[in-house]
Amino acid sequence: MSKNRQTAAHKGYQKKKEGEGRSCIRYRCGLTNTIQDILNHRPGWVEVKEDGEWDFNWCDVGWLRENFDHSYMGEHVRICHFRNHYELTRKNLMVKNLKRYRKTLERESGRLEASKCDFFPRTFELPSEYHIFVEEFKRNPGSTWIMKPVARSQGKGIFLFRKLKDITDWRKDGTRSEEQKEEAQVESYVAQRYIENPYLIAGRKFDLRVYVLVTSYVPLKAWLYHVHLTNVAVQKTAPDYDPEKGCKWQMHQLRRYLTAKHGLDTVQTLFQEIDNIFIRSLLSVQKTIINDKHCFELYGYDILLDQDLKPWLIEVNASPSLTASSQEDFDMKYRLLEDTLHVVDMEGRLTGKEKRIGGYDLMWNDGPVYKDDGLEALGGSYLIANTHLGCVNDREKQLQQILKPFPGQKKHWRI
Repeated sequence: MSKNRQTAAHKGYQKKKEGEGRSCIRYRCGLTNTIQDILNHRPGWVEVKEDGEWDFNWCDVGWLRENFDHSYMGEHVRICHFRNHYELTRKNLMVKNLKRYRKTLERESGRLEASKCDFFPRTFELPSEYHIFVEEFKRNPGSTWIMKPVARSQGKGIFLFRKLKDITDWRKDGTRSEEQKEEAQVESYVAQRYIENPYLIAGRKFDLRVYVLVTSYVPLKAWLYHVHLTNVAVQKTAPDYDPEKGCKWQMHQLRRYLTAKHGLDTVQTLFQEIDNIFIRSLLSVQKTIINDKHCFELYGYDILLDQDLKPWLIEVNASPSLTASSQEDFDMKYRLLEDTLHVVDMEGRLTGKEKRIGGYDLMWNDGPVYKDDGLEALGGSYLIANTHLGCVNDREKQLQQILKPFPGQKKHWRI
């Protein structure tokens, strides 16, 4: 899109904004799943063809990689990824940034502060850190490790191992010639200490899928959604898997279960530690991510609990699956994506001072955003965010209170 054409488009958009409200928002969508349904039904939003001028683009990371640096974007334009989002979402880079952040905290604030980053398993990139990994492996004989390709998802390419002979293909052999190394073309993996004591419910292992929306890195502004999902890509291989019901719990169901079994104080501490994971991981890449006012990012966090109710960060997804596996899953993702668009606020209906928008809580806004009930006093060991993760929320009533109706919209409108 040329600069002149985009500038003219922006002027037309501004005219509508000033004279009629934002009555027409042109969007592109590179996906054919739930987000396409949301955009198709959003009042005043119109889809444009591939070469059409757009105001909003929900693209895949491949489109971003090929087109971002060649596109001129007006003030109002929004796109669903940051340019180098992979600093948090590629498994090797996530760990590299967390390790660096932890060292910085230890140097500047001491070991106690640095220990708040001890929420990811021991991890090494192979083949580049093979020899360092071997030293760690030998210090823990008999332990189980898990190998993961750094840039794949949904469990693809993952396997467990207990013997070094099982990963000889990833051995960094200094005796190879450059030509032999090129011929080998070994894919980069991470070797990660396997969590051998996971928390089980009804004898089943599960993980938490939690969504975090970042609308700015400078200053850092992050929102947390009230959702828990088990990892269907793994669970659906179970012999008694029901594709209609799936293997999903809402977060409030999990929180109620854990509270009944372990007590209120224990579960409050657990959820504070989970909040801490989100905030520390984002802070670890804040200075690395290329901030751009046009960009936002919906991250899918995968977190595993062990038997001691310690949460472990497994990975962060830049393109969490938005394809529904059941009607319940569709309803949840529909609400999630609607609220994502509410927060991004292309229509200009918000004041900018909101702490809660639908299912989202503002948990960080250039510093911790505290709840309105005086919980800042609990700040001691962890960064306590304004989150109600796992709490029941009257989403529709809350949205009706904070959102102005779309231009020309009747009183009873879809939220």
